[in-house]
Amino acid sequence: MMNILDEIKKKNLESEKVFRYFSEIAAIPHGSGNTKQISDYLAAFAKDHGLEYYQDEAGNVIIIQEATAGYEGASPVILQGHMDMVCEKESGCAIDFKREGPDLYVDGDFLKARGTTLGGDDGIAVAYALAILDSPEIAHPRLEVVLTVDEEIGLLGAECIDLSMLKGKSMLNIDSDVEGHFLTSCAGGATIKSEIPVSYIRQKGLSVSVTVTGLSGGHSGSEIDKEHANANLLMGRFLKYASDRMEIGIAELSGGLKDNAIPRECRAKLVIPAEKETEFTGYVKEMEQIFQKEYAVADPGVVIVAEAEAEAEHSILSFASMTKVIYYLRSVPDGVLHYSKVIPGLVETSANLGIMLLGEALFTVTSSARSSVSSRKEDVIDRISHLAAFLGGETTVSGDYPAWEYRGESAVRSIVGEVYRELSGEEPVFEAIHAGLECGIFSGKIADLDAVSFGPDNFDIHTPKERLSISSTERVYRFLVELLKRWKK
Repeated sequence: MMNILDEIKKKNLESEKVFRYFSEIAAIPHGSGNTKQISDYLAAFAKDHGLEYYQDEAGNVIIIQEATAGYEGASPVILQGHMDMVCEKESGCAIDFKREGPDLYVDGDFLKARGTTLGGDDGIAVAYALAILDSPEIAHPRLEVVLTVDEEIGLLGAECIDLSMLKGKSMLNIDSDVEGHFLTSCAGGATIKSEIPVSYIRQKGLSVSVTVTGLSGGHSGSEIDKEHANANLLMGRFLKYASDRMEIGIAELSGGLKDNAIPRECRAKLVIPAEKETEFTGYVKEMEQIFQKEYAVADPGVVIVAEAEAEAEHSILSFASMTKVIYYLRSVPDGVLHYSKVIPGLVETSANLGIMLLGEALFTVTSSARSSVSSRKEDVIDRISHLAAFLGGETTVSGDYPAWEYRGESAVRSIVGEVYRELSGEEPVFEAIHAGLECGIFSGKIADLDAVSFGPDNFDIHTPKERLSISSTERVYRFLVELLKRWKK
């Protein structure tokens, strides 16, 4: 950590304290579903600084700091973000996210993590908030800092949090990743988990490990329009191709780690006749070349790695079960399903098959559905549920959250635009986003809520390539401080 802070100090930044808090946060394991330590850390911060705070059973934390001198009559501001991160890592990376945080390092203008996601989404919101709360020289109205848990797995913290103690009607959500682009609406979403019964038989043959890998992955909301390949679907396509041409058996199958991250890798353990090894290797090469041609622009790193292991008797899916699994992977809705006809270029509806795992009795698959049109989100859920039911399975839906609708008149949007223009000399971009934000849920809990979402440049989120721009983090910090200074209304 000290090495990181030493590098930051050399840059002589006003936001140095932001990076200090970000380093402290990074040292605490805080993946979705594993947020107790960071929640307790935030509660301890509030207590140590003599601030009013609330920590609920889920781990959500609200910290309140009264207005500085001269701002007593200003309307309160809600600063909002989430404390959990998506824990993705490269193959071979030994980090245990349950016990360790990301290993940070500075690379030029970027803050990165070795072999894993960085957690800039949304640790930077937490770091901004703590830095401001810990800086008595910063002028501001009453601040109501709301930091939620488990945003990345269905906005679960926002769904259950009690906001009755808040007085603010204006919210700055710091959960966006393009500087100068201010979000004013977002899609709603849900997580759909299907479980399809499977059975096994014993069969002798050559065991072959097949891995679809080298993919870019990415956020299933903000990067779904890039058409990065989904490793789970590519594997399904390969299995269908191979099974049409020769006898194969599926012993193991797994791919993806998070429903809201486009899977970068998928692995299968297959059983084939030993005398067909050369023929099978030819199929692997043929499909790899097809994938590389199709994804030459969108995902040029795609490869299929096949390694023969041993000839023995193995447990493999029965033919009927294998047919179900392949049929599901070839039929499930995925990728961009509809583009908006109101906002050109905006994805309206999408799905992402993020996780699949073949178990002893069940084939379990989890997708993330998103849409800015609620009826179309429900249609995606129904299509996936119908597919699972057709194959004899069951489906459960969780983390169902509403879209955040655009507000015609917005005082927050007005002051945000004014301050940004003055500081940057550029026009702000106000836009909608296909990714889910907590603003929709908060709008349902706080009557007449006026909100805008923004943040510094953070690239390749939800992947081990994630990198946060240090210079952009500095500029956005200055913007945020100036915005609070102007908040005398």
